[in-house]
Amino acid sequence: MVGALLLGFVVGVIARVLMPNDVFRNMSGPKSWLVSLVVGLLGALVGYFLFTVLLGIGDTDIFDWGGFVGALIGTLIVLPIAAWILRRTGSKSSA
Repeated sequence: MVGALLLGFVVGVIARVLMPNDVFRNMSGPKSWLVSLVVGLLGALVGYFLFTVLLGIGDTDIFDWGGFVGALIGTLIVLPIAAWILRRTGSKSSA
């Protein structure tokens, strides 16, 4: 459990640094840490599904440090989707 949280956090932070114009860039403190953790965990799930389930590459452990690269790629996929959803819901509430 702790390993999954650490993996999600580390992958989330690295992906947010690598992603240009991160929608969460104005956040700071614990809120930013929580976003990194959640996005990283979602990315690990996406990476697991993409590589292990669809392509048959890798092991069967979802939140394993061996799947770090897959989790990072999954997080880089999740971040633009989250940004699109946030921008879309934000524009509806302001209209």
